[in-house]
Amino acid sequence: MTGFRHGHAAAADWRTAAQDCLAQLDADKNKGGGNLGFLYVTDFFADALPDIHRHFAAATGVAHWVGTVGIGICATGVEYLDEPAIVAMIGDFPPDSFRVFGAVSGPAQIQSADLRCGEAPASIAVVHADPLAGDIAQQLRLLAKRTDSGFLMGGLASSRGPTNPLLADGVEQGGMSGVAFSDAVIVATRLTQGCAPLSPAHEITGAQNNIVVELDGRPALEVLRADVGIIANEELAQLGGQIFVGLSVPGSDTGEYLVRNLIGIDPGNKLIAIGDHARKGQRLQFCRRDHETARADMTRMLDSIREGLYTSPRGALYYSCLGRGGALLGGKSEELKMIRSALGDVPLAGFFCNGEISHNRLYGYTGVLTLFL
Repeated sequence: MTGFRHGHAAAADWRTAAQDCLAQLDADKNKGGGNLGFLYVTDFFADALPDIHRHFAAATGVAHWVGTVGIGICATGVEYLDEPAIVAMIGDFPPDSFRVFGAVSGPAQIQSADLRCGEAPASIAVVHADPLAGDIAQQLRLLAKRTDSGFLMGGLASSRGPTNPLLADGVEQGGMSGVAFSDAVIVATRLTQGCAPLSPAHEITGAQNNIVVELDGRPALEVLRADVGIIANEELAQLGGQIFVGLSVPGSDTGEYLVRNLIGIDPGNKLIAIGDHARKGQRLQFCRRDHETARADMTRMLDSIREGLYTSPRGALYYSCLGRGGALLGGKSEELKMIRSALGDVPLAGFFCNGEISHNRLYGYTGVLTLFL
């Protein structure tokens, strides 16, 4: 396999942005021809995605494309948020090492989807999903079981419009789609959650739906007060966007947790409400998320993935939460600049998601980085 090539541009008209991207791709043609493209557009161009796909396929001669739409998109060292823009990346993969799969939804379609790469089974998959596609978390678990490694990477489309188009050799609505790879394609992947736990995890000893009643046998709100170090209800109410809950991942021996919103408190009954189902026996910890913790965790993730590399990456995919970017890490494109500073000018494409996919789980407030080696 040779290197990847990519192009990115912003313009009011999609044809102008596409031509700028294609000029960059053509300039990098000495890095390889390519047989699989990744294409992401901001939601300004959501309705034009079918035309954009056809334009790129015809201009490059690359037959296979996957991608979707985001309120923002990612490229090497730069993010495009709240403006019409396109990023395209083309990679050259061994014959029969990947298979693009169209939108699947529900257990029956997921079980019957053909993910074979030539004669080889799927090892991993890059997945894009419609955020309105039902119980996505359950569907991801089912899809992950269709791969040998059980590992998925990707994100949920994000758009201010009524639709969330998914591209998989054609544009569809609903479900999940993407590309599966055999074990002939080697990747390295990590995630950053941008949070710092405030205390050890507590056991949920009382819960109903998304209401946490007790932690370690104590009223949940009392435990929150103790961990955060705040007594007054007025002060607690001002912590929105800074204090979150981390729900432990069953079976994980690395302390991994899923970040969820703290969406309400009930001082009278000493309850807290979270943005997920709370189950007795599950472990929960309170986390702080701010500029300093986000940068520190991003640095940790980049150090970890870089230290594990045995060769220079040829290309990268990055899927980041809508709540991250400059608003969290400071400065325009700082998140993407940190990746470039750590890894160099590796061709990179991705988008800002309505939820991030890593392994067999759906995350929030997360950045998922995947390197093709």
